Amino acid sequence: MGWISVIGEWFFWPPFFQLVIAPGLVAALVIVIFILWFERKTAARVQMRVGPYNVSPRLGGALQLIADLVRYSFQEFIIPFTVDKAAYVAAPLLMLIATVLPAAVMPMSPVLPYSYSWPNIMEYNLLLALALLTISPIFTVAAGWASNNKFSLIGAARESFMITAYELIFIIAVLATAAPVHSYDIVRIVEAQRTWRVMALLNPPAFLAALIAVLMSTSGFPFEIPESEHEVVAGPFTEYSGLMYGVEMGAAYIKRYIMSVLMALVFFSGWKPLDPTPGAGVWSGYVAPLVVVLIKATIIMAVISFLRAVYGRYRLDQALHLAWRLALPLALIGYAIGLLYGYLGVL
Repeated sequence: MGWISVIGEWFFWPPFFQLVIAPGLVAALVIVIFILWFERKTAARVQMRVGPYNVSPRLGGALQLIADLVRYSFQEFIIPFTVDKAAYVAAPLLMLIATVLPAAVMPMSPVLPYSYSWPNIMEYNLLLALALLTISPIFTVAAGWASNNKFSLIGAARESFMITAYELIFIIAVLATAAPVHSYDIVRIVEAQRTWRVMALLNPPAFLAALIAVLMSTSGFPFEIPESEHEVVAGPFTEYSGLMYGVEMGAAYIKRYIMSVLMALVFFSGWKPLDPTPGAGVWSGYVAPLVVVLIKATIIMAVISFLRAVYGRYRLDQALHLAWRLALPLALIGYAIGLLYGYLGVL
């Protein structure tokens, strides 16, 4: 029993469990697979398109995802002679790692020790999560540069334009949720949201700006600009094939998932309506709140995926115009509202 207890403590140690299991890599893969299926079915239904009929028709085509995974896994990974081989191979792997990193610092429960792994720095976990979210785009640009292909370079340049637009908007919009509670601790932000007093309702401009920024940062429609197949083949990923191509394209969905988890925490009251008490066990104090957060994040991702069916792709200039002329003012208005709530003591 002693060994089982030690293994259990290490397994549920938040930095490991959150990075590897949930809301980290394992949960991300499961939810992304569901979202891919949901996105395909929704777009096909709304646009009255015909999808594959021969793969598990009784299961709604769910096994098509497994077929795609097998196809990517057994395709040859070709490294062209003209690429920068070290950066070309390392960029997708580092991108995937950097995409999942914010999960390690986002608390999924208010109960100690599940919410604080490093007490001296976790009081600023919101800032840590935002800082870690800004790392992965660097490797997208690096992948395009290392490919030594004009379409890849154009896609990487587009990604760099988008980075300058959405990162500032998302950071300002999310920080608007910290102002009313005078803290950068996600636990305090979640605990301040009770009943109907969720940040998405109290501060709609900040929420809308954050939602637009998530779409822009993860190449979601109508902002699938860096990888536009009709214009630049696959953007930064044009020269990639096989499993490496699947890793790079999947990293965008994983990043959308991680950002949806953060939005579920700061805009939709996280693990509420659950209210774990101090001293609660691992299931009621950690796993149950985690499941509630993941359900909310999945709903946010489903709403984002629905937009694929109803919007066409923007041009780069249209996307940047929307970012600077609409989304940034919305984020600033939301931040001003957050400051006002903090001054008046609304929460």
